[in-house]
Amino acid sequence: MIHHVELWVPSLAEADRSWGWLLDQLGYELFQDWPAGRSWKFGDTYIVFEQSPALTGDTHDRTRPGLNHLALHAGSRSALDQLVAAAPVHGWSLLLSYPHPDNGAAYLVDTQGYEVELVPSVDRDWSSTT
Repeated sequence: MIHHVELWVPSLAEADRSWGWLLDQLGYELFQDWPAGRSWKFGDTYIVFEQSPALTGDTHDRTRPGLNHLALHAGSRSALDQLVAAAPVHGWSLLLSYPHPDNGAAYLVDTQGYEVELVPSVDRDWSSTT
């Protein structure tokens, strides 16, 4: 199980606008908040966004070595479609979508080049470890 993921971003304000909205919609709660970063938590896992002074560049390129995208459960197919429809107002653009109702997914990219794959959740008890 993943403990946490930390992304260094060139603009915390932009990450807050896009990722903060999305994670809130997906049921994550603001966990930590400090001048250079924020984190959102769901269960025991949290995602951190930090605008570190140690950054060596000011852009992210998902096609270079490193993080390509995060894939997150998005609830029902209907909930996923609603997120995709609302996403542009919050700094997201649709890269592509697989509309199949059983296993479709949507790929969004934010203004800083970070990609998220939104996958409809299947009926499963997430508290089970088997």
